[in-house]
Amino acid sequence: MLFYRAALPLSRRTLMFLSSLIRRHRKKIGSRWRRLNPGQQAMLALVHLRKGETLTELAAGFAVGATTAWRYIREAITLLADRSPGLDQALRAARRAGYAFVVLDGTLIPIDRVAADRPYYSGKHKKHGMNIQVLAAPDGTPLWTSGSLPGSVHDLRAARIWGIVRRLKAAGLITLADKGYVGAGEPVRVPYKGKNKPASQKAANSSHARLRGPGERANAQLKTWRILRKLRCCPLLAGQLVKAILVLQLREAR
Repeated sequence: MLFYRAALPLSRRTLMFLSSLIRRHRKKIGSRWRRLNPGQQAMLALVHLRKGETLTELAAGFAVGATTAWRYIREAITLLADRSPGLDQALRAARRAGYAFVVLDGTLIPIDRVAADRPYYSGKHKKHGMNIQVLAAPDGTPLWTSGSLPGSVHDLRAARIWGIVRRLKAAGLITLADKGYVGAGEPVRVPYKGKNKPASQKAANSSHARLRGPGERANAQLKTWRILRKLRCCPLLAGQLVKAILVLQLREAR
């Protein structure tokens, strides 16, 4: 086994933030001696999430067993996900910020496990994965992420399962979305469908895409964390994993 030094493109304040969460958690549960201190455990989790390195590689680099590495990472992910904003909290924050609209978009988190193939297969993306709904500000700042559903679930159905449309309507927030949400009703605004559209509809679609485009970059921001490019853990953990990354991404953006 060869070892080398590497850089992690994250700020020290993010490391300190996660370290403090782990330190408080250990004190709360009365945890005594561990192989890694809170700072090392935080670094282990951040390397896994940001760079997507395997458990075998992480275990060797941090001089712990693969099982121990996974247990430490799962603990850190749970602590972070618990701090992820709920949908109502995110909508209140959007209203306080005075956003003219928010952007709703779905993304697929690819997985490498294909047991019971069909439920996880997305016909849109032509791959197996988990469906995650993301709500973003007009500038692309992610505000909220949903839990995970099998990749075969359509975006509109997923939005209804999580109660997103109903709560957006109650909050009175105009929401821009792509054609996958046709039929959602107010306040979700989608592009016009069909061929040979009149000039007015083409112009409306162009304006809609121009406004929605920056907001849809929220998914790209989340996927700079390489662990989301292909999950090698249980697919059911996808939602919790994305929520943990949302907390870290918002911390980095401050």
